[in-house]
Amino acid sequence: MDQPLYHGFDDTLAHFRFQHVTASRPFIWLSRGLSDMRDNLPASLSWGICFALLGYFILAYAANRPYLFTAAVSGFFLVGPLAAAGLYEISRRHEKGEPCTLQDSIRGLAGHGDSLLYFGLFFAIVMISWERISAILFALFYTGQSLSMSNVYREIFTSGNYVDFVLAYMLIGGAIAAVIYALSAIALPLMMDQDTDIITAMVASTRAVRGNLIPMTLWAAMIVILIAIGFATWMVGLALTLPLAGHATWHAYRDLIQHD
Repeated sequence: MDQPLYHGFDDTLAHFRFQHVTASRPFIWLSRGLSDMRDNLPASLSWGICFALLGYFILAYAANRPYLFTAAVSGFFLVGPLAAAGLYEISRRHEKGEPCTLQDSIRGLAGHGDSLLYFGLFFAIVMISWERISAILFALFYTGQSLSMSNVYREIFTSGNYVDFVLAYMLIGGAIAAVIYALSAIALPLMMDQDTDIITAMVASTRAVRGNLIPMTLWAAMIVILIAIGFATWMVGLALTLPLAGHATWHAYRDLIQHD
């Protein structure tokens, strides 16, 4: 099944072997993620509940600010890899047969403080940029009298009067999401597992995604569905779907990159 994609022309990636996986592999990742979650349920749910509450307060704050609300919803998909960092640590320790309590996972994250800081700064820049782009798009395309959530859904998404806005929002947002996904799909698990720098991890993630476009596109769609379930339940479901996606992402990383 696995064939090397890269043989080490770049010295910084010479000790990584990038693998081909089958198109159905994301379902295996999901199954393994579910197993990790079941075996470490208290710690996994603790992380899930924490970010579900955080997401709820963010959405509640943005509820009457449509451009902030849409940016917050779409932005949550972008920062998902960082939100799942504690879950990667649980899966990493579980794989090695080490204790996997919430406290253990927090201590593990403390050992990767620099990596998390750099990744956090990167996502902060992305989120701020996307919020500004979202505001600009609303200012350019929305001509209604009142900018409320009810007006946004009625006028923009159901009236058919703002097709140009919807297309621009989806095209720009989709392009940003595709780039961020390629850069971050497995970058953080790699950084935490191998202590690589952020640039090397992002290049490695991009190579892994590029070499497995079909399975990684399917995996991206599955992540969107899992997170969308959380939003559809006003973050209640996110307490379960975020841990599942986080643990499964660890197994995606373990499948896609082998170390010499």
